[in-house]
Amino acid sequence: MSGAISVHHGEFGRAALYELDKPIITHAHREAHLIFWLDGGAGRVRIGDEVHPIDRNRGVAVSPWAPHNFEIEDPANPLITLTLYVKPNWFLEQNRSNDFALAFGSARIDVTTVVSSWVNRLTSLLMDQESSDLFDPFLFETTRQCYEQSWTCGQRDDTASRFGRGFLDFRVRRSIGLMQQRFREDMQIDWLAKESGLSRPHFFKLFKKQMGITPNLYLNTLRAEQAIDDLMGTRSTVTDIAYDLGFASQASFTRFFTTNVGIPPSDYRRVAHIA
Repeated sequence: MSGAISVHHGEFGRAALYELDKPIITHAHREAHLIFWLDGGAGRVRIGDEVHPIDRNRGVAVSPWAPHNFEIEDPANPLITLTLYVKPNWFLEQNRSNDFALAFGSARIDVTTVVSSWVNRLTSLLMDQESSDLFDPFLFETTRQCYEQSWTCGQRDDTASRFGRGFLDFRVRRSIGLMQQRFREDMQIDWLAKESGLSRPHFFKLFKKQMGITPNLYLNTLRAEQAIDDLMGTRSTVTDIAYDLGFASQASFTRFFTTNVGIPPSDYRRVAHIA
């Protein structure tokens, strides 16, 4: 079964060592996402229509809000990864860059000697499972190296830059506000479309055109983020968190969390720590 070896939360976002033998369904993050092979079999990430391998020579960079899934080549040979979720605003503050979106130019990251050295340093700190003043600068340098490499020959993925522009259609803005206020409820997309003054097909088309993801994926992202916050920031049981997020049972919540995050919520809470 897929599981976590270590998860570290901080101002930067979160970093994890995962052992994966099951796929992760199509999902999205508001953070920039970097995935590196450490051991075991190979995997691949599908971003839109493109498939990007993960192995000892290649990592993958996913821009904020870009829909993607994760596939395992051989479930009998689990893949161990270093997986980073980097907040764009944190990167902006550290880098003093004008590119607030932290959008990568290319999804392929070549694991050069330099990139490999930073990946190994981060992995060592995660294996120690203790807070270190070196973690943030190590993570920033890893992200910076990958970001700059992605622009040497890449073309901008515009998905991330759609967020935060402030030019969204007022009906899309209304639907986002409703989802942010009521994502804990059993919200139906038909109801959202009606409240936004649109038919269901028109609502889906407009939302995806302006946001780069479907309303279902956006809603799932809100729920997954809140689930992680509740697991890390409260003493609520997994069952209570499940009901509070509108799931009918702990089992249905565990399935949702596992297929969207990669590991069961109880395992996540067991190994994760906050700086």
